[in-house]
Amino acid sequence: MAAAGDGPWLDDAAGRLVRPFTVSNGRTEPSIALDLMSQVMATGVTPLGYLGPEHAQALDLCRAPVSVAEVAAQLTLPAVVTKVLLSDLVDCGALTTKPPVYHHTPTDRSLLEAVLDGLRRQL
Repeated sequence: MAAAGDGPWLDDAAGRLVRPFTVSNGRTEPSIALDLMSQVMATGVTPLGYLGPEHAQALDLCRAPVSVAEVAAQLTLPAVVTKVLLSDLVDCGALTTKPPVYHHTPTDRSLLEAVLDGLRRQL
């Protein structure tokens, strides 16, 4: 007897038909430094030349400021691939980027102590 999931995969059940790194032409290094929390936003400039459908989807998601992590989640692509796509859009002037604003410095002792205290309570 066949299990319920043994049938053919159709439409959305088949998942992505193109490997993620083919979307970025195998590139794994974005041309600009992007943090997962960096904010990106469309500038209104129309990109010249051909950009793939994933570029268009990413640009559409960036009508309002959004984080790189959110774009990756919405596109269901690995973060590194999303960073390459977004850097392409920044390079052609279609996107602008703003680095993340951190409210605490990485060496803020009180923050580190609070994290350590929380971890100890979990153990």
